[in-house]
Formats: sequence, structure tokens, C-alpha cells
Amino acid sequence: MSLYQLNVSEGLLEPVMIAAFDGWVDGGRAGTLAAQALAEAGTSVATFNTDMLYDYRARRPVLDIIDGKLVELDWPKLELTATRVGSKDLLVLTGPEPDYRWHEFREGVIGLARQLKVSSWVSLGAIPATVAHTRPVPILGTSSAPGLLPEGVTQGPVGNLRVPAAALSVLELSAAEVGIPAIGFYAQVPHYASGAFPTAALELLKRVGQYLDLELPVGELPGQALETRSLLDAAVAGDERTSAYVKRLEEMSDEARLPAGDELIADIERFLRDRGGDDGGNQGGGLPN
Repeated sequence: MSLYQLNVSEGLLEPVMIAAFDGWVDGGRAGTLAAQALAEAGTSVATFNTDMLYDYRARRPVLDIIDGKLVELDWPKLELTATRVGSKDLLVLTGPEPDYRWHEFREGVIGLARQLKVSSWVSLGAIPATVAHTRPVPILGTSSAPGLLPEGVTQGPVGNLRVPAAALSVLELSAAEVGIPAIGFYAQVPHYASGAFPTAALELLKRVGQYLDLELPVGELPGQALETRSLLDAAVAGDERTSAYVKRLEEMSDEARLPAGDELIADIERFLRDRGGDDGGNQGGGLPN
């Protein structure tokens, strides 16, 4: 069985591949929300064989039941979509992070990237961090060579940070190894906020647009971001301890003190504990979304 089915391969001019996976390194679903906004009006280029990639006991298909009748199953989908923004072709790879066959998946995706003459690689992700939802979303960057990241994106963290790898990072590294310039944008989302955090998705799209010198589509993200902000404001105001904690985070942000490497590690460890048996959509602390 083939790992993927190629649907379209013609008419693309030096496309940029943008990737984001639901699950690991997708705090607040920021990366996948941004990728979905880009892919919304696109054309399918390739679809991946999910039977080979997913454990359906961990990522169960969603079943619709209407008036006691089983109506429809919504299966996990991993797809490469082509869209054009201005004069630039974009290839958006998004879906749940694969459970199996990472080596084969890497070879398949990088093979597609070379076949389609991808000019650069962009990863989108997010990590829970000690930041306030009331302040601009900080973005950390990775890059395969100096000078690739746009102004305002901090490359880092500084030093050796050893963390569990994501499939997204495997692909970014592999793209660089075959000579495709590769960068990553990783939003820092408030670790106390559960559920989606569309504000971070908007910031990721802003940075990608800055990198590509394009104004990217954002879909319904602005409205969703305003709604999420309102809900978080109300939840924080209703708890004195949380309110004091967020105020301290605001002071840290205003002082421009970014979390150090050991703080980032602590955030990731807390993320692992809090995530527990979650399916990846609820990656944060205890406040409602």
C-alpha cells in the first residue's frame, strides 16, 4: 500500500511548503488553526493513507448520531493542499500528527517536496509558556541558516534544549538536510488557557506573511480571537489567585523578560502532566475556553 496518493503535480511554481500537525507542539491548536486558514480555499495535491499512520484507538473517528440513527463517520485526515496567495504558490500540509511510520512519512513528504520543487519549508507550532493572554503573543523561531527569520522573531532559546521531538521537527530538519531552506515559527501560548487560542494563530500567520512578503488570509480567526479573549478575561477576573498570577505575567512581559531555557523545560513538563490522556485539542491548564 502506498503512503500517499498524488492528485495534482502540475502548475506549481517554486511553492513554499507550510506544515502544522494537531497534537504535539500545537498548544492552543495555534499551528493547525493557522494552517487550516491557509488551506481553506485550496486544492488537494496529495492525501495520505491514514490507515498506515494512525492508531484509531487513540485518534478515534467521530460518529454522528441523529435521532438514534448512525449517520456519518468523520475520519482523521492528513492532506497536502495547494493555494495561491498573490503570485506565490503555497503547499499546506496539515492534519493529526502521525502515530506510526515516521521514517516512511519523512521520506514520503521530503520526496514530495523535492518532486514539487519546493523552494522553502515553514513549520508552524506552539508551546505552552509563562505568558499572559493580555499581551502580544511571543514567537520563537528556528532556522536552518542565519538570516532566514524575519525581523522581530527571536531564534532560540539560546543553548542546548533537549525535548521530545515532534514529527513536524523531523520534517523541518530533513528538509534542511536535502538543501531546502527551512524555518519554524512557534507561538508561546498561555499555559493556563485550555482549548484553542486563535490569537496565536493570527500571530503565526502575521509572521509567515512577513517572511513571504504577503498578506495572508485569516478566515474567521479574528472573530474567534476576540471571543476567546472575552472568555479568558471573564474567567481570570472571577478568580483572585489567577488574576494576581496573570498580572505578574503582564509585568514580566512589560519588562521584556523572556522565559529562560529552564523555564521553557518546566513549561513543557507541566504541559505533559496536564495533557494526560487528552487527544491533543486541550493543551493547557484549567481555565475554560
